[in-house]
Amino acid sequence: MAVETMSMGTDHSSALILTSGASGRVRALFSMRELKRLFTIIHSLILFLLLPFRFVLWQGKMGAVVIRDEKQERKVRAAPQILVKKRNMISVSPPSVPAAVVDEEVAVRRELAIRRLFTTKRGDTLFTQSWSPLSLNHRGLVVLLHGLNEHSGRYNDFAKQLNANGFKVYGIDWIGHGGSDGLHAYVPSLDFAVDDLKSFLDKVLTENPGLPCFCIGHSTGGAIILKAMLDPKIESRVSGIALTSPAVGVQPSHPIFTVLAPIVAFLLPRYQLSAANKEGVQVSRDPQALITKYSDPLVFTGSIRVRTGYEILRIASHLQQNLNKVKVPFLVMHGTADTVTDPNASKRLYEEASSSDKSIKLFKGLLHDLLFEPEREVIAGVILDWLNQRV
Repeated sequence: MAVETMSMGTDHSSALILTSGASGRVRALFSMRELKRLFTIIHSLILFLLLPFRFVLWQGKMGAVVIRDEKQERKVRAAPQILVKKRNMISVSPPSVPAAVVDEEVAVRRELAIRRLFTTKRGDTLFTQSWSPLSLNHRGLVVLLHGLNEHSGRYNDFAKQLNANGFKVYGIDWIGHGGSDGLHAYVPSLDFAVDDLKSFLDKVLTENPGLPCFCIGHSTGGAIILKAMLDPKIESRVSGIALTSPAVGVQPSHPIFTVLAPIVAFLLPRYQLSAANKEGVQVSRDPQALITKYSDPLVFTGSIRVRTGYEILRIASHLQQNLNKVKVPFLVMHGTADTVTDPNASKRLYEEASSSDKSIKLFKGLLHDLLFEPEREVIAGVILDWLNQRV
């Protein structure tokens, strides 16, 4: 099939933006200004680490911290940044993000979501939800995966459209997003999200034997799905995937940052890059859609965290090196005016993938959030037609 470009608006041009929203400019990621700030902080950390006796004295003055697990509660002397997770899992938060703050934040986000929880192999609790057709005669299954900084609930309207076509729909908020565990918009590893998707798919397929299963992913969610499909065991159980604005082509502004990014991400994973912010970045040409998105308390609007940015660079690099290994049937859709992810990378995916069943739609002038553009009904219609032809 030839690359199909659909003219639907006025084209725009801008530097690539890393996140789905106003959080991350690729050209600003690890910029010289940010690197100077980071080196200052790293220097301070080194000085701190060279003062062990001072640290011991400081630690000795700390009060007791209560550690809870499912079986017991006891008091120990520990620094306040120790976060003890359920199921006896312990992780450490830096002093800038106290454990109590993370726990409280997760609790607030979870209260805003409906409680349907899924426990990962790591012991993290993720929020999931499902939408079922009125008819019990289901034609297929769809697993939705949201983009960076958002959550599955944003796709409620689209899920109902899928229901109207006989598809039972499942959504999952990946780590650090929506109602799921983790510091908001902090992604310690996108491999966690890939593994969680695999486990969730296994659960969905086990509960619905005999039905064809499809995955639909947006932006970084699309990248997560693509990497999961590189696993032959997963790819063989999925009938096809549909991707909107997938985060396949993301590059740092300078090659040196390819070397520095993993170092900085290791030393200061939760550090937020203020230079990554850019006011007024549009992901939709629909003003009301922008207001709805950025007034949603489950949508993260802060500066991108270093580790999260590095993880996006890492998964994009992995995908670019393995596009020829993609064999699953797919539909990829991209707006030519997208300033968040690169439409040319979607072209490359289409050209290099080994899939015998592959389609691409490029929409002239459309921005990043295709399902929230004024032409959302057209976008949804293309996806529904593609699905209906395969069940």
